[in-house]
Amino acid sequence: MADVLVRAWHIEPFAPGANALRAEGFVFNEKIIVVKPLTFMNRSGIAVRELLGIDGFDLRRDLLVVVDDVALPVGLMRIRTRGSSGGHHGLESISEAAITDDYARLRVGVGPAPEGDYDLADFVLDDFAAAERETIAELMPTVISAVECWVTEGIDAAMNRFNQRISESE
Repeated sequence: MADVLVRAWHIEPFAPGANALRAEGFVFNEKIIVVKPLTFMNRSGIAVRELLGIDGFDLRRDLLVVVDDVALPVGLMRIRTRGSSGGHHGLESISEAAITDDYARLRVGVGPAPEGDYDLADFVLDDFAAAERETIAELMPTVISAVECWVTEGIDAAMNRFNQRISESE
């Protein structure tokens, strides 16, 4: 997702850092930093901890974490102002580093893992099926628009405009 945002916004390419790649630029006259952790997902908080040292950085206002979510069907997304990790180890690491769950997150559905003894880590790292790739590709412009709305209008506007209802049949 980070790569998609950087390409869509035509900002400087990622530059290497100690624990993350960072791309900086302006989106609708707002300075943004896109961070792509170089750590394992369950240690993502290390990359966020580096942001906490930026002068004027306000976690509640300035951080939007974009993550995959096995609790959402492929092609759906949810934006929240805060919340629990929901078992997502990357969010757990970020919450631990930030000492709070009070930061925005955009969850992109990757569908449920197969039932049985299937390793969840293997599932989320595995390639999508062709139909799923197409669904995710179709969702990307909406994800970009949602992030842009968050940048320019804030989390409440992004939630109101982009959160999708999940029907009971899904």
